Amino acid sequence: MELRSIGAGSLTVGAVGLGCMPMSWAYAPSRRRGQESLAAVHAALDLGSNLLDTADVYGPFTNELLLGRVLRERRPDAFVSAKVGLRAGDQHVVADGRPGYVRRACDASLRRLRTDVIDLYQLHRVDPDVPVEETWGAMAELVGAGKVRALGFCALGAGAGPGAGRGGDRAYGTTLRHLERAQQVFPVSAVQAELSVWSPQAAWQLLPWCADRGVGFLAAMPLGSGFLTGTLTPGEGFESQDVRARHPRFTADAMASNQVLVAALRRVARRHGPGVTAAQVALAWVLAQGPQVVPVPGADRAPWAAENARAAEVLLSAADLAEMAALPAAVGAWD
Repeated sequence: MELRSIGAGSLTVGAVGLGCMPMSWAYAPSRRRGQESLAAVHAALDLGSNLLDTADVYGPFTNELLLGRVLRERRPDAFVSAKVGLRAGDQHVVADGRPGYVRRACDASLRRLRTDVIDLYQLHRVDPDVPVEETWGAMAELVGAGKVRALGFCALGAGAGPGAGRGGDRAYGTTLRHLERAQQVFPVSAVQAELSVWSPQAAWQLLPWCADRGVGFLAAMPLGSGFLTGTLTPGEGFESQDVRARHPRFTADAMASNQVLVAALRRVARRHGPGVTAAQVALAWVLAQGPQVVPVPGADRAPWAAENARAAEVLLSAADLAEMAALPAAVGAWD
């Protein structure tokens, strides 16, 4: 698989990563199968999708424990991306950026992951009660201690309100200010934010910031939480604990209206051959946004992980990209 660089330190990863959250958190609890998730991780690594994206809050903790079972056997094959800064409460998550907590959380993640070092340690959320410089400084100390190789920053969603559209300056304004402040303390190697055909706002604001500074970009939810695969049926519904059950873009009406996006992905896929899927075209679109962009699609089954990895082989033409750029905006508020 093509390799792409993460940050000025020239850390390299496969062009398509593996998002591990669906294996343990947020989506369809009844479908979680530990052995099948392990097979998905192995399949991704076999095909060069070596960036494994996890977080201590996924589960909580169970996602890191699951990956630890793979890493004890295949640590040299993997690029481990973990996160800190969110703690799970009874019915919600809360930000915690206290330096002492960051240090303890890193040590706990290392134990669960069964590794001596985390390749990319990301700040999951900024704690509004702690200056970002203090949190980032504690994370930088972990690099100095040899527990972490590089630091990344997760951005809040762009939303779909005023200023969130093309050229608007409000969508990621807070994130950009935090990034500038963090950059004064220690280099930011990667920024992670949602980027997909139906949520392209990051390409208009965050990507230019990253490109100007040699910072990598990890595209979260590049398949639109499953919608852009074309495998979800409008009106079918979701399990009560699935985050999509309460999401405006996953109501039956919104999903029906947004089928025009899936239809376009399928149309482009057909032009690239019988084996190419809508999901692969959606990932190829993300890859085409810049050489520093690495999509991190979630997958908890080996066939899906393999399908996603092979999206790196799909090269979209200028005509393909123009057709996708002309698509209407997705229906339904995002945040």
